[in-house]
Order: sequence, then structure tokens, then C-alpha cells
Amino acid sequence: MATNDTPNTPDTDPNAHLRRDRNSTGRFVRSLDTVRRDAAAAEYLADHPGATYEEIKERYGYAHRSDAKKAIERAKADVARPAVTRLIATESEELDALYTEACAILRRRHITVSHGKVIMWRNPDTGEDEPLLDDGPKLQAIRVALDVRKAYEELHGLKQPSRVSIDAQQLGDEIGALLDRATRDDSTDG
Repeated sequence: MATNDTPNTPDTDPNAHLRRDRNSTGRFVRSLDTVRRDAAAAEYLADHPGATYEEIKERYGYAHRSDAKKAIERAKADVARPAVTRLIATESEELDALYTEACAILRRRHITVSHGKVIMWRNPDTGEDEPLLDDGPKLQAIRVALDVRKAYEELHGLKQPSRVSIDAQQLGDEIGALLDRATRDDSTDG
């Protein structure tokens, strides 16, 4: 509180930039004031090409010059984010269209054609000649659908890299060696 018992606002509190909001998990969240300050710092750097991070730190109240550099990087990301979001949305729409088409091919009935003629076979249940179905197009559509799903997962970052601990790897190797030794011992006993 100020000396007159009125709450400090960002306009009247000289230390407002030092307090940072947190989300429900306790992580720091960029406030609108922080976003504006980062943008102003980036704008200053653009207008003053020879400016140093130390100068930006002093001018905009960052704790360290590395914080000023991080602020500039955040501001760059903020500018690029809408374009990247639009690109992801466009790519998603294209992948959706490809997936829809692959699914339509899966639902169709495909007949086998050889040298321009439909291949027929006699159905033992009905005793009638029927076109021989071709599973090739369906199998290709399944492959395409799976590829589209993988591309969608990569585009949206849904596929997390798998990690194997080195301890687990070593344990697996030791168990494998023990099993090999045990099977060798069994084969030499008989």
C-alpha cells in the first residue's frame, strides 16, 4: 500500500513489473503488462539497431540483460504465433480432406480388372458369376489414412518421444545375457 492507504496500480507502483502473476499450478504467467513491455523492448531494439541488452534492461526494468534478451525472443514469438496458428489450421484442413477421401475409398467396392476386363468368379453360395473384389485399393487407402494420422499427430505435437532409461536398457541387456547363458547351459547338458 502507498502511504495514503490507496492501492498501488501499475501506473503508480514503481515495483509493479517485479511482481508476476501465477497460474493455478504456480507457474508464472505473462500478464498483459509484461507482453506490452516485451513488445516495447523489441520495438526499441528495432528502432535502435545498436542498442545492447544491457541498455534495454535499464530502460525497461528487466533484472538482468539475459531477461531483456528473453523478452525480445518472446516478442518475436508473439508476432509469429498468429501466422503459425493459421498455417497449422490450413495444414489440418488439408489433412482432414485427405483422411476423408481415404475413408471414402475404404467404403467403396473395388473390382479386379485385368487387361481392361472385369475378372469374374463363381460364388459357391449362390452359384452365380460375380466380379472378383480387389482389396488392393482398400489396403492402399488404409496406408494413406495411417500416414495422414501420423502427419496430424506430428503437426499438433500429439506424438511424444519415447524415452528409455539407461538403467532399464542395461537391465534388459543383463537379463538377455542370463537367458542366453541359461539356454546354452541347457543345450550342453543334454
